[in-house]
Amino acid sequence: MNDQQVEKIQLEHAAARLFMRLYQRQFHQQMQHIWHNQPAKPDVSCYFEGERLDLEIAHLYGSEVEAMQVLGRQLTPETQQALLALQAIAPADRLLTSLNRLVTQKAKKRYESERVWLVIRNANPLWHADDFRRCQQWLDRPISHPFQQIWLIGDFRGESGLFRLDPPENLAD
Repeated sequence: MNDQQVEKIQLEHAAARLFMRLYQRQFHQQMQHIWHNQPAKPDVSCYFEGERLDLEIAHLYGSEVEAMQVLGRQLTPETQQALLALQAIAPADRLLTSLNRLVTQKAKKRYESERVWLVIRNANPLWHADDFRRCQQWLDRPISHPFQQIWLIGDFRGESGLFRLDPPENLAD
């Protein structure tokens, strides 16, 4: 496994632990014992209400160049130029596009799992939970997707909390 693969797994585990802690605090329901899965399955599994629950973890950076900056990668002059160009577009305008792209991308995946939740962790320091709540009504929710629920952690540390992106009444639990 190369360094980037190890880093990806570490980020997924950290996001899963954060999600589980926030969920337990908010709903007073126990989630425990995470482990990493192989590619045909969602990223992480845990036990929830005595049954296995699989979590597909996604980090929302905005763009590839923003991800490189957030992850502390060395930035080439071209990457720095691309970051400067992004400053011309209001962060709120880019948020909905980025979030829709991520949800649509994840919705196309298929998993060997009976119960999968998508957990999106916001990693872009320009976006906050309130920004996501404001744009939620315009989120493109694919008609068909493998996720029983879709959750968003409003910031990288989870300080702004956790909220559900998919409307509960539209789900077949």
